Amino acid sequence: MSVSINTKDEIIMRLVHYFVTVENYQPIIVNGVQNEIWLENLKAPYRIIRINSNYIHNKDQFEFDAFKIHNIIKQIKRKTFSFKLKTLNILLDVSSDVEIEADKNVDTYGIDSIKDVRKDEGLAGLYPQLKTFTLNKGDNLDLIVNITNDINNKTEEENQSYEKVFKPKKIIFTWALIAICIIIFLLFPRGSEVWRLLALNPDEVRAGEYWRLITSAFLHADIIHLMVNMYALSILGKQVETFLGRSKFLLIYLISALTGSLMSVSITNSLSVGASGAIFGLLGCLAYFGYHYRLYLGDALRSHILPVIFINLIIGFTIPLIDNAAHIGGLIGGAFLAMAVGIGRKDEKNSRIHGVIISLIYISVLIYLLFI
Repeated sequence: MSVSINTKDEIIMRLVHYFVTVENYQPIIVNGVQNEIWLENLKAPYRIIRINSNYIHNKDQFEFDAFKIHNIIKQIKRKTFSFKLKTLNILLDVSSDVEIEADKNVDTYGIDSIKDVRKDEGLAGLYPQLKTFTLNKGDNLDLIVNITNDINNKTEEENQSYEKVFKPKKIIFTWALIAICIIIFLLFPRGSEVWRLLALNPDEVRAGEYWRLITSAFLHADIIHLMVNMYALSILGKQVETFLGRSKFLLIYLISALTGSLMSVSITNSLSVGASGAIFGLLGCLAYFGYHYRLYLGDALRSHILPVIFINLIIGFTIPLIDNAAHIGGLIGGAFLAMAVGIGRKDEKNSRIHGVIISLIYISVLIYLLFI
């Protein structure tokens, strides 16, 4: 059986194959467009690549096409919380009478043949591997099969890495932390000698009782305080423990409790207890995680995570008895720690090193503020 492939379709297949398998781009679903392929790699110099096979035969069509690109890019910016998206626009069917004009943040190239792809002044100037990148073509059917298999293998590899992050896991540490808080609440009620020994008392912390910076996160003022915090921990803890793993979750929780307590002692001068600093650390971690997986999670960051953080901070500022300093301290600490420990396939070694450095600086500043 023979299959006929025109030049335009062959160029599309070869370009998509190259960008997906070599440059690690992923397809974007864009509603309302036809004969266009959109790819994204938010870590690449060109974060967005658009391949358009529609015929553009005059200046007006070219200007309308540019207008359409900018509108779609605006939508992607809102979805990905990006301020700037450098875009490569590849046009496969442009009349010779149309002059391709320069456009801010959108570089446009007209392509008529495979030879055009490999020219130094064309795409090969941007991606040198395109000069030598090829397939054992055989006949047209072999070309389609080879390209399809390569893209499917790459997609399967990506899907497996995502599945490793998002698949349900057995939750242990979240339930253990909840159990510890409940047991401590029952054994050492508010006002008892042990409760006073473990609570976050700024004067005692400055006097050398540093254990209070952590132990206070396991105490609660009353049953309502306990129930609210444990409900939040049961939801957020399960998510972070699933996405990052048990050891990373526990580290983020405890260090966020520490940074929340340090911020509280540095800013306020009142007794404080509760797990909310550590819980806000989990929110900070989820915000960092959601930002890096924003294309996979859809609108979860914008519609769920950030509104929860914002609303709870507003509540903290309006109700006097709430220790919002601990919330803010834990929130920032959780985000920095998520960067430091890593969040799966979406982070890099340099990011983790930066996260460790920033976390250490942040904790050092809080300790400095504690004693001045």
